[in-house]
Amino acid sequence: MQKVFLLFSFLIVSLTNAQIQDPLLAIDAEAQTKWVDSIYNSMTIEEKIGQLFVVDVFSSKGQPEENRILKLINENHIGGVIFSKGGPIRQAKMNNNFQKASKIPVMVSMDAEWGLAMRLENTFAYPWNMTLGAIENNKLIEEVGYRIGLHAKRLGVHINFAPVSDINTNPKNPIIGSRSFGEDKENVTEKAIAFMKGMQSAGVLANAKHFPGHGDTDKDSHKTLPTINFDEARIDSVELYPYKKLFTEGLSSVMVAHLNVPALESRNNYPSSISEKIVTDLLQKKLGFTGLIFTDALSMKGASNFSEPGDIDLAAFLAGNDVLLISKDIPKACIKLKDAYHQNVITEDRLAHSVKKILKAKYKVGLNHYTPVDTTNLREDLNTIYDTLLYEKVMENAITIVKNENSLLPLSNLEKRKIAYVGLGDDSGESFVNTLQLYAKVDTISTERLDKMKDKLKDYNTVIIGFHRSNDSPWKDYQFTEQELVWLYELSREKDVILDLFVNPYALLYLTSTTNLNTVVVSYQNSDIAQEKSAEIIFGAIGAKGKLPVTANKDFPVNTCIATNPLSRLKYDIPESVGMNSKKLSEIDAIAENVIARKMAPGVQILVARKGTVIYNKSFGYHTYEKKVPVINSDVYDVASLTKILASLPEIMKLVENGNITLETKLQDMLPELKGTNKASIKLLDVLSHTARLQPWIPFYISTLNGEKKPDTLYYRTRPEVGFSVQVSDSLYMRKDYIDSMYQQVFKSPLLAKKGYKYSDLGYFLMKKYIEKHYGQRLDTLVQNHFYKSLGANYTLYNPLQRFPKASIVPTENDMYFRYNEVHGFVHDMGAAMLNGVGGHAGIFSNANDIAKIMQTYLQNGYYGGVRYFTPETIKKFNHCYYCSKQIRRGVGFDKPEPDGHASNTCGCVPLSSFGHSGFTGTYAWADPDNEIVYIFLSNRTYPTQENQKLISNNIRTNIQEIIYEAIED
Repeated sequence: MQKVFLLFSFLIVSLTNAQIQDPLLAIDAEAQTKWVDSIYNSMTIEEKIGQLFVVDVFSSKGQPEENRILKLINENHIGGVIFSKGGPIRQAKMNNNFQKASKIPVMVSMDAEWGLAMRLENTFAYPWNMTLGAIENNKLIEEVGYRIGLHAKRLGVHINFAPVSDINTNPKNPIIGSRSFGEDKENVTEKAIAFMKGMQSAGVLANAKHFPGHGDTDKDSHKTLPTINFDEARIDSVELYPYKKLFTEGLSSVMVAHLNVPALESRNNYPSSISEKIVTDLLQKKLGFTGLIFTDALSMKGASNFSEPGDIDLAAFLAGNDVLLISKDIPKACIKLKDAYHQNVITEDRLAHSVKKILKAKYKVGLNHYTPVDTTNLREDLNTIYDTLLYEKVMENAITIVKNENSLLPLSNLEKRKIAYVGLGDDSGESFVNTLQLYAKVDTISTERLDKMKDKLKDYNTVIIGFHRSNDSPWKDYQFTEQELVWLYELSREKDVILDLFVNPYALLYLTSTTNLNTVVVSYQNSDIAQEKSAEIIFGAIGAKGKLPVTANKDFPVNTCIATNPLSRLKYDIPESVGMNSKKLSEIDAIAENVIARKMAPGVQILVARKGTVIYNKSFGYHTYEKKVPVINSDVYDVASLTKILASLPEIMKLVENGNITLETKLQDMLPELKGTNKASIKLLDVLSHTARLQPWIPFYISTLNGEKKPDTLYYRTRPEVGFSVQVSDSLYMRKDYIDSMYQQVFKSPLLAKKGYKYSDLGYFLMKKYIEKHYGQRLDTLVQNHFYKSLGANYTLYNPLQRFPKASIVPTENDMYFRYNEVHGFVHDMGAAMLNGVGGHAGIFSNANDIAKIMQTYLQNGYYGGVRYFTPETIKKFNHCYYCSKQIRRGVGFDKPEPDGHASNTCGCVPLSSFGHSGFTGTYAWADPDNEIVYIFLSNRTYPTQENQKLISNNIRTNIQEIIYEAIED
């Protein structure tokens, strides 16, 4: 009875480990068998033996290399090639020539663990396995496997030697490391299965390596024979764990490593790749693997040091391998195997076993109906938008926060932070810094000496330290230098430090203490996308989701994971990430370039965001037609009347929300000095809807000019003097008391005879006066403290020369009617200039990115960056067309589409729920809640003269808006 039970148990174990179905079996199995048998039966012994060999090829070596392989095809009938260095076009052409020359189609393989870019230039690189190991969502891993499989198939590759299935439990492993999914056997297994399924679903055979497990070594089998010095139970429970699971899921092939495994092979220093006990008894019999078995490269020192060329090939085949990879001497090896066959050392059954498996694999990948690789659009097909999009998703899900003291991340309360960036390592952190600076003022601090660094950082309370090393390959050095460690310890003692590592997480092993580090982020790789996504996590545009795949420090064990929630800040991605078409949006480029070419404006900034994601943010042209200073995204423009919705309106909205006033409040109740005037009973709603019968504007400056129409000395000085402190240009200062005269002119101005819609600036003079009176502070100070600082709108301000050099400010006009010089750094609007640059109607300078933050706040019902600025009810109250029934399109402060939907101030293609404003200098900001779109256009069309109406007459701003809506692909 006991014997029966033991036999039953053995059968259960065998069935559990065995593959459920032959992984090389095609859907049309009967046709496959017929094809395999017919090919096999027609082959000579030389052709059968040749099928066992896969030769390495470097397309970069050109015609001599091609000739070498063609000779092996013709004389030794090799069954496969493994392509390495070169380019995709060269490889495809070479591959086509090999297939044409070969009687039996050649099976093409590659070592493309993270994509073809592991070997080929001008192809796509996905993140390394260690990065993928940090992702919780295994569907993403499957997608990566699928995309890599599609790339391989498109290039004519039939088998990819991936996924690496080693469990990297040894941080000192010199060859696996970042190529492994990590140290947790369950996680490694899940990832390997997902990757395999994805790739095989694309029609490319997967290959798990390096059997029986190369993860816990400190030697490189390319250079020597590493030892796996564990007992059989440990190897079975850890190293073999992924393979057993992969086999049951349909793995096509396995690569056997060159390892010394005393527990599995008693012969001293006998490589696993030529051990019958490991390849046949363990892999095939005990574990039941029926797929293709490859040796690791037989040219590697771990194998080639053991025996002479030819001998090692024979030993590997006798051990049970099907395919002999990268033999050092194929002609010699073929002779050895042929001699062994004739001496009956290799039987016909043994040869047929492997050769028929190889032929089955060839049938499965479609080589029974081989078609040449088409090189048309090949590079484009191997580098698609969808690959970039997937890479971004992967990095978003992989980046891992392992320490976050006091919930420092995501960074909030930006108004209280002064942030510096310090770069360590020997590679660029430019993309990281550039993205950080999209969210807040982040100053780059660098110096050669620690004492100077500490001195430069004394006024900063938050320091982001980026550790950047080469992203070229997973074998590059990732350690800190001794000096970098000292700097890290010293800086973290005095500041809130965020350490962000764009390297292998094992770098953290070299930190003797992490006590003073407030926050530690592992970003794994130093690619541009990794840098950009990491910056977005720091500022809460996206949440952190990654889980540490290895033990990186005693304080950071495997599976450490600190998740964060996003703060609804803008993020940055490609159009397809939010259902937009990149190609269609690129038509905006042509319009912008036409604007510059036809001198509609010297330069422009254009931004498009959708679903909280900036998908287009470009600058074109120059500051002036002299073409000396190109426009860049950080340059600031005079946004003219956008000031109304960027400065005055949010202050009024807040006062209404707080109950200080209502839309029905009369002007005399806001400004008692208006009692008894013709404006006393005008309601706030009518002022902000432009239905209050106010004059459009008053040219205040004209009465300050002398008979020659030049600034009168009664009102102006060329330098500041007592009583003359209002600077209206570089060398022109107005008497301060004239501001009172301006307000008196507004108070006394007549009303229009008929009530209806008439756009007017005068109401915003009154709004500014009321806001400043209510708070007892200037409007420019108020909007900074109430909104801009906490929004991270660092480039939005009045009087930009107080913060920025002229080189960062776009000029607006050569003024030959008032100031008689170039208006550069001073507000273009004359009335706002005479208010010391701070008008309720004009005066704000900003760039497209900052304005997008404010418009996104409105779009998100008053919420941004973790701060509730307005309630949804307030947004709804102000984004409402109260007079639409009278065909007046205006909301409360906001401009809105025409009620009948025709094009005028918009393209006519936006919903009635949308809102925004335009500005005299050639600016435009629009938000659409229905489609979640923000669109910003900035220009200085008024340069050199405001008489230039070409931007307006050509409907440039609304034409671009129409393209945006045509690009929607939902």
